[in-house]
Amino acid sequence: MLAGAPAFRWRHDSGILIAMIPVQLAPGSLFANRFVIEQLAGRGGMGAVYRAHDRQRGHRVALKLLHSAGGRADESDRFRRESQLLSELRHPGIVAYVDHGETPDGHRFLAMEWLDGEDLAQRLARGPLSLHQSLSLLGCVSTALATAHERGIVHRDLKPSREAAAK
Repeated sequence: MLAGAPAFRWRHDSGILIAMIPVQLAPGSLFANRFVIEQLAGRGGMGAVYRAHDRQRGHRVALKLLHSAGGRADESDRFRRESQLLSELRHPGIVAYVDHGETPDGHRFLAMEWLDGEDLAQRLARGPLSLHQSLSLLGCVSTALATAHERGIVHRDLKPSREAAAK
């Protein structure tokens, strides 16, 4: 999976293997023989997102990794569904899919386009949006959601930290 150092370590409880716990991937690490890790971008309940360079396409990507290999079945299934659904969606207001898969040792990943700049939560921390900016954002989010809804997809976790602020 990684050139150089292992990305994950085993955690044991009373000698019984429980799960794989991620060790932060170091800048310069190679993941899945394709993505060169640049930096940790964030962590969430299910996994971590890294900014990485895609050696195949020559672009920066957001590389989302599950916290554990073969972890909880519900998380693994949800991650697989999210990856597959994103691969089928095309809309300027939806982050572009790059690739998804699983490494030989069971670590699932999803690579998406990297969006530079701030998210909506960061933008709102600087002050309110103008009426024009608010309506523009509402239009973009609405048409993106409509595209997803047409495919039977309901986004259940919209929040400002997940929306890129338009420049």
